[in-house]
Amino acid sequence: MSDKALNGLFESPLQVLNLGLENFAENAAAAGATSVQVDWRLPAGGNRALVEAMDTLTSNPAVDIEKANAEGLRRILEAKPTILGIGTAIDVVPGMAKDLILHAGPPVSWENMCGPMRGAVIGGLIYEGLARTPTEAEALAASGKIRFEPCHHHNAVGPMAGIMTASMPVWIVENTAFSNRAYCTLNEGLGKVLRYGAYSDEVLDRLRWMASDLAPILSDALKARGPIDMKNIIAQVLQMGDEGHNRNRAGTSLIIRELAPYLVMLDYPKEQISKVLSFLNANDHFFLNLTMPSAKCTVDAAAGIEGCSLITTMARNGTEFGIRLSGLPGQWFTGPAGIVDGLYLPGFSADDAARDIGDSVITETSGIGGFAMAAAPAIVKFVGGSPQDAIDFTLRMYEICVGENNVYQIPILDFRGTPTGIDVRKVVETGILPVINTGIAHKNPGVGMVGAGLVKPPENAFRDAMLAFAKKYTKE
Repeated sequence: MSDKALNGLFESPLQVLNLGLENFAENAAAAGATSVQVDWRLPAGGNRALVEAMDTLTSNPAVDIEKANAEGLRRILEAKPTILGIGTAIDVVPGMAKDLILHAGPPVSWENMCGPMRGAVIGGLIYEGLARTPTEAEALAASGKIRFEPCHHHNAVGPMAGIMTASMPVWIVENTAFSNRAYCTLNEGLGKVLRYGAYSDEVLDRLRWMASDLAPILSDALKARGPIDMKNIIAQVLQMGDEGHNRNRAGTSLIIRELAPYLVMLDYPKEQISKVLSFLNANDHFFLNLTMPSAKCTVDAAAGIEGCSLITTMARNGTEFGIRLSGLPGQWFTGPAGIVDGLYLPGFSADDAARDIGDSVITETSGIGGFAMAAAPAIVKFVGGSPQDAIDFTLRMYEICVGENNVYQIPILDFRGTPTGIDVRKVVETGILPVINTGIAHKNPGVGMVGAGLVKPPENAFRDAMLAFAKKYTKE
């Protein structure tokens, strides 16, 4: 460079392109320079084994991964989750049995269960009449006479502890495009409820009323109404300020509108119908137990595709967080369940919180929930943050997905489709973890809900899945 050009360089206004620590860009801007911060990081965090795995997977794949992922995305986008009715778990859930309790998340034994899941198991055993007291229930749970398996192993999902027992009523939701079904219990409401580990008489009496009155009445109304297109309703609620996971006010309202004309025509005493409508009206989270099986049967259609790196399951049991990949069916990749960062109910704090728990993150896996937070800025009143944070979370999720939803759209983003189809390769390469908003259970059994917030899943689950995927799908 000539002296003239060099002198001109120092005489011209300073323009800074900064990689790395943001303080350098901030200091330059404070000094009057034009400063641009570049969000750049080493691929896979600089982990040599992961970088090599991704390189060999790109240069020497055993299958056409992009084609497989396109097929997985096609199945997700073409899914048609539809409410068919309500049944009893033992009659409709594959493999359900009287000595079997289904739970949220990856596999976990009684000895390793967290407090709220233990509390929910205790309540479930008393509800089923298999134990009379909490002490008897604990002894039975530890005896080996009761089997514990994930809801996900039985085409089912459950919020928080996710406990499902043989005689519980469950939603039957079918993906009519691919003829696969998913199941979920009915939502109890907030506060002291079984899914948060509470098992008082109040909790058990409510569950019994749900089985004896609520489920039969809703079932009869559904028979009169006919199947309900959940995809259409979810699309509507995203336009109305819900995101399908922790904000369900619009969704619950729409379900009431769908069923009310048929409920009032049923041959039940007015008092029973009124109690059902009042219960639905007072329970904004009622819709959650419909978005979950809708998301489950949607993403399940993309499972088992050879060479597909899309994540088809994310779930937590309060001890571990786990994922499953389409191209590695049946394998769980796990890491420690995280601590939720959020807002607490009066009288509670982070010291009271259990670790992250529940199957409800299936909503994020399908492209709604935390991935659609931009559609629900009011969600921050429940989980913390600002409306701009909600938008930023959604925008960030596009970086780890292979596509955008053709039906679920976000008004504030000019009706852009929600980020859909999480690619484990993108998660590992970028270091961007799926955003999850969730409720918070008390760490001790029997207490219930204490708050809600945001949580980061463990990186190692995605990294381990990536390495296993590369091992299987790289040519030798």
